[in-house]
Amino acid sequence: MYDFAIIGGGIVGLAVGLRLSEARPASSVLILEKEGAWASHQSGRNSGVIHSGVYYAPGSLKARLARAGNRAMVRFCREHGIAHEICGKLIVAVEERELAALERIRARGMANGVQVEWLHGAEIERYEPFVRGVAALHVPSAGIVDYREVANRIASLLEERGADLRLNSKVVNIIERGEAITIETEREAFQARTLINCAGLHSDRIARMCGVEPGVAIVPFRGEYYELVPERRHLVRNLIYPVPNPDFPFLGVHFTRMIGGSVHAGPNAVLALKREGYRWTDIALRDAGEIFAFSGFWHLARRYWREGAFECWRSASKRAFVKSLQRLVPSVQAEDLIPAGAGVRAQALRPDGSLVDDFLIVRGRRSFHVCNAPSPAATASLEIAKMIVADLLSRSE
Repeated sequence: MYDFAIIGGGIVGLAVGLRLSEARPASSVLILEKEGAWASHQSGRNSGVIHSGVYYAPGSLKARLARAGNRAMVRFCREHGIAHEICGKLIVAVEERELAALERIRARGMANGVQVEWLHGAEIERYEPFVRGVAALHVPSAGIVDYREVANRIASLLEERGADLRLNSKVVNIIERGEAITIETEREAFQARTLINCAGLHSDRIARMCGVEPGVAIVPFRGEYYELVPERRHLVRNLIYPVPNPDFPFLGVHFTRMIGGSVHAGPNAVLALKREGYRWTDIALRDAGEIFAFSGFWHLARRYWREGAFECWRSASKRAFVKSLQRLVPSVQAEDLIPAGAGVRAQALRPDGSLVDDFLIVRGRRSFHVCNAPSPAATASLEIAKMIVADLLSRSE
C-alpha cells in the first residue's frame, strides 16, 4: 500500500509529488497519468508565461500563490538549469474607455505586492516599438518558460527519490473502504492511504468516483493559437496583453515570445465538445451530453451569449482573429500568421452559471481534490502543492 497516490501527471500533480518527497522523504508516492507523457494537456499546451499575480483579487488564492509561485518557479528553474527568462509584460489600453479597467488592474497589482509601472502612450515604444495604445502597464516580474520541460524535470527528480510513476494508467474506478483507497486503472489496481486528485480536465469525475461532490462541473474551453512567421517575429519583443474584458473570465488574445524564440498569438476561448477537444471536429458524446445537461451551462450561455458568439466567429475567421491582434500591433497582417495548435482550459462552473474565479480544492475523508486550477496554476504549481501538502500533513498528525 502506498502512503500517497496522485492522479494526474500535469505540473500540479507532479509538484504535489515533489513537495511530498521533500516533506516526507520516507513516504511512498504513486503518480498515475492516463497519457503516455507528462504534461500532455493543460500543463503542456499553454502560453508558457510565468505570471506575476497582477490580475487577481487581493486575498484570493490566485493572488497569493501566483506571486509566491513566480518566485518559486524562477528559483526551481535556476537550480535545475531550465531555460527561462524574466522579460516583463505589457497590458495595453488601446482606447480611452479602457483606462478605468487598466487603473483597476494597477490597483490590484499594487495591493498584491506586484511592481507595476504606468506608461503613457509614447512611453510604450520603449518596450514594444510596434505596439500602439493610449496607456499601458509594464509588469517586470512576468516571464516565460516551457512548462513541459519543468514537468519532465520534476518527474525525473521523483524517480530519483523512489516515487512510482505510471504513464498510460487511466483510472476507471475508486473504492474507499476503511483506512484504504483502492484505485483501479484499466490494467491493474493500487491501494493508498491518501489520494490527491490533480486530474485537471477530469477532476470533477475523479472526485465523484471518490464519493466527494465538488459542487461544480468542468466545462472545457478550447484556446487556439497562431504563430508569427520567422521574418515577422521582430514585431514582438516579449509579452503583450490587452486590457481584459471585465465581463468575460479570460485574458483575451495576446502575443507571447516563447522560450525558443517563436512568437505565439492567442488564445481565444471557444466551448469544446470534448474534454481534450483540440479541434472543431473533436466531439465526445459523453462530454457534450454532460455539458448540455448541466443547468449551469445554460445560465452561463444566457449571460455570455454575445461573447460566446464572438469567440466562435473569431475561431472560424482568421480575419476576425487578426483584427483583434491588430488592436495591439497594427502592422501585423493575416499572411504573417500560421496556425500553431490549441490548448483546452478546464473551467469549473457552478450550477447557477457562475464561473469559479479562484483555485478550488475540495477535501474528502482521505482525499484532496484540485477541482479548479486554470491559469495561473502552472506558475503557482509549486506553491499550490506546498499548500496542499501542508494541509494534508496537518490532518494526519
